[in-house]
Amino acid sequence: MELKNIHRIYFVGIGGIGMSAIARFFNEKGVAVSGYDRTSTLLTQQLEAEGIRIHYTEDLEQIDRAADLVVYTPAIPATQKELVFYRENGYEVVKRSDVLQEITRELFAITVAGTHGKTTVSTMIAHLLRHAGYGCNAFLGGISSNYGKNFWSSEKPVAVIEADEYDRSFLKLSPDIAVLTAMDPDHLDIYGTEQAVEDAFIQYSANIKPNGTLLARHALPRAAELKGDNKLTYSLQNDAADIYATNIRMENGGYEFDVVEQDWMIDNVKLHIGGMHNVENAVAAIGVAHLLGISNEKIRAAVADFKGIRRRFDYLVKNDRVVYIDDYAHHPEELRALITSAKTLFRGKKCTVIFQPHLFTRTRDFAEGFGETLSLADEVILLPIYPARELPIEGITSEMIAGKIHGPEVKIMNRDAVPDWVRDNKIEMLITAGAGDIDLLREPLTAILN
Repeated sequence: MELKNIHRIYFVGIGGIGMSAIARFFNEKGVAVSGYDRTSTLLTQQLEAEGIRIHYTEDLEQIDRAADLVVYTPAIPATQKELVFYRENGYEVVKRSDVLQEITRELFAITVAGTHGKTTVSTMIAHLLRHAGYGCNAFLGGISSNYGKNFWSSEKPVAVIEADEYDRSFLKLSPDIAVLTAMDPDHLDIYGTEQAVEDAFIQYSANIKPNGTLLARHALPRAAELKGDNKLTYSLQNDAADIYATNIRMENGGYEFDVVEQDWMIDNVKLHIGGMHNVENAVAAIGVAHLLGISNEKIRAAVADFKGIRRRFDYLVKNDRVVYIDDYAHHPEELRALITSAKTLFRGKKCTVIFQPHLFTRTRDFAEGFGETLSLADEVILLPIYPARELPIEGITSEMIAGKIHGPEVKIMNRDAVPDWVRDNKIEMLITAGAGDIDLLREPLTAILN
């Protein structure tokens, strides 16, 4: 599978955030792109507006029978009619990760992996390279607020890729620069144990190309086992790391800080998005930009212009009366960073968190952690578990988390009941969090709070 030999490509599950980025890549290269997805969304509608043909029922009459390559996502069942047809009739059928593998072989690849922060760091890196005029092809797991997209192209043979650990797909990539943000246990339905998760991230670092660089968050577990001919660490403000922030000041819901390395320093960096963890994410992105020789002046300007990512510490309402933040956080550590940062930035405001647990297995594995983290809030509303790809597990419900929350008042309600509850209660700071369909609350809650 050489990219230059692909003239027609078909995607089964084209509407996924990762699949759509690859579809856009080929579409912009002049390849005939088409595909299937189960439902029409804003993202698939954008793809159609860009000239990509999409249908929404399993229909062998509408598939591309002349496709050189068929790409599918692991979220698609093996019994899906179109996928079965392509497999039984001798087409080349590959996973999304196989295409990214080829892209990392053919281009200078910067990949970002980790159980938290990878979408933000990869989007920051890609934005820095684009804004500075360096250029890159960006394959992202979120929608950049600067550009309204999860992909952009460049003639420069450089790719920034968010490396997803789900299904071990990131182990196919061979980066020139690999960023590693976190190794906390997650996806235990796939990996089984915490050690197996860590083993996979160590293997990720072993796949770096010769003379490549690993930029890993300082003090990761089993850090001594990480590979890479050149190894650097970054941190929020621990000066034992190679690159870190110092002199951090909070400013109007954002931050000003300096970034220090042994041989260089960038002062007065301004980041206009919330979340202290995003300062650390910016340190990682700045470290990559510096490795590529981008000047301090261009880095400073690019960070100041970074507007964030949809559903990553996303300010939907921010005024003297009320603050509303929406976030994709679906792991206890992500929730901890979200809630503590929000409470630090907006001290004195009552913190109400509406959380939708994602997956029965994740709820089962991390119920204690969710309870502990949500106890940081002043008030908690839990939605029913969003099942995604899973069937229910007996005894695993949102009540399991509720029983482990100590301190805040806790309510459990269906998503449709939330707008009326918000309208009837005094809200000072509201956080909605989760990776399911809780984002459907963004628009009605924004209208109510405004």
